[in-house]
Amino acid sequence: MQEKEGVDQPAFQKQQKAEGSHRVGVGLDFGTSNSAAAIFDGTTVTMAMLEAQTPVMPTATYLDRELNTCTGQEAIDTYIARNQGRKVELSVEVIGEARMSTGHFDAETRQHVEGDTHAVYGHAFNDGGMPGRLFRGIKRLLGHASSERVEVFGRSFRLVALITPVLLRIRKAIELMLGQPHDSRQGLQACIGHPVNFEGREAGHNVLALQRLHEACGYAGLKPCTFYPEPTAAALSYMQANPAHHGELLLTVDFGGGTLDLCILRRKDDGFDVLAVHGIALGGDLIDQLVFRKFLFPLLGKGERWQRVDDGYVIDSIFPFEQYEELLLNWTVSYMLNQNTYTTPVMDMMRKESAVSGKFSRLYELITQNYSYQVFQAIRNCKAELSSRESAQLDIPEIDITLTITRDAFEECIAEPLERFDEAVRQVMDMAGTTADEISLVLRTGGSSLIPAVKHRLEERFGGRVVEHDPFISVATGLAIADYYNHGVSLDAEPSGSITHVPA
Repeated sequence: MQEKEGVDQPAFQKQQKAEGSHRVGVGLDFGTSNSAAAIFDGTTVTMAMLEAQTPVMPTATYLDRELNTCTGQEAIDTYIARNQGRKVELSVEVIGEARMSTGHFDAETRQHVEGDTHAVYGHAFNDGGMPGRLFRGIKRLLGHASSERVEVFGRSFRLVALITPVLLRIRKAIELMLGQPHDSRQGLQACIGHPVNFEGREAGHNVLALQRLHEACGYAGLKPCTFYPEPTAAALSYMQANPAHHGELLLTVDFGGGTLDLCILRRKDDGFDVLAVHGIALGGDLIDQLVFRKFLFPLLGKGERWQRVDDGYVIDSIFPFEQYEELLLNWTVSYMLNQNTYTTPVMDMMRKESAVSGKFSRLYELITQNYSYQVFQAIRNCKAELSSRESAQLDIPEIDITLTITRDAFEECIAEPLERFDEAVRQVMDMAGTTADEISLVLRTGGSSLIPAVKHRLEERFGGRVVEHDPFISVATGLAIADYYNHGVSLDAEPSGSITHVPA
């Protein structure tokens, strides 16, 4: 458990038992990449320790073939261990038979002759040796109507069933902290965060996403539950810790792993008015992929020429690296590259006595040993180091890569997302009918807000008025405070995103 204001765990539990009916607020930040949870007793915020050494837990679920489930870092570690070095062999799947004719009666033999039939095959996506499935970033699918069900080892799972184990683990961690029994029938009231806009293009996708999240919370014993916008929650946690200021126009910039969420509110003596909220699908996951593409693809063979002999003809062309790209950039499914259709061309390039064979040796190791997750971890470490230094080492010993990346090169790589970031800030101010000069304070939170270029762009626009606020726990903290003061909105009410007045 991680605490603020120095309340110790035993004393906190004793206080709950002594007061009996003393109400606490419970907040749950169910994130695209990571999740966190907190409680608030009216004075002190306490973070639930979701992992052994940290309150921040990867939002991940792993199901094996027996449908045993694990979550968090254990899910990721299990996925990596069970797929490292595993050869993928996809087989075509028979889904039925089609009859070519109806058959006939043979007069000589006086027997009925069956008509000709042939098997109907599905797509070659049946990986018979797959030990388990890892689900990561499911939050992105909640707003897509077409993502109602997912096939897992021949069984159809609803999307809500795949996020329920994560929510259940979080609930048990909170109840352990509160000293309450794990009885799903009793339920635990909580306030759940949500982005301003879920991903999805269909009309009503935000409502659909909230309905699915609400249903999963019910299965996990988080009931009754309410919802609250994530950037407003981050602002609420700051205002709780800094109650003396009134009349401020406050801009919150919550830049996380999957989304960029913004909120402008005006503080008042009796609370605050939310003037505008805005959100787009832009986050650290996309930035990591851009770094992979820009700096690592050339070291893995992108752009090299491939010469081979086919039917006696010499063919010379660019190696078809584009066939590998999407699977490399999505580490949860990159194990699919370890099949002959992908590895055979790579092995052919490895055998050539040329300067490029080493690049394809790296690609072969990455594919066959399923090192994509380690690559992304190295990218995140390098990105974090660039937050405080002008250059950093991108060190990936698994595939023999050590590369120095300067901050300037990194910022050039992410120029397009930075432009989208600037545009989102402009849009939320337009929606609120305000200007940069009128903003009193800018709260910078979320892991991607630590990128120096993000800090610099905010400072350029709001010079001297930008403060960092608990990048990884501000939302969970604010949700617990919102729950304590009953600020959360039930699913039957109007979905958040409307302009509202919220009392302090």
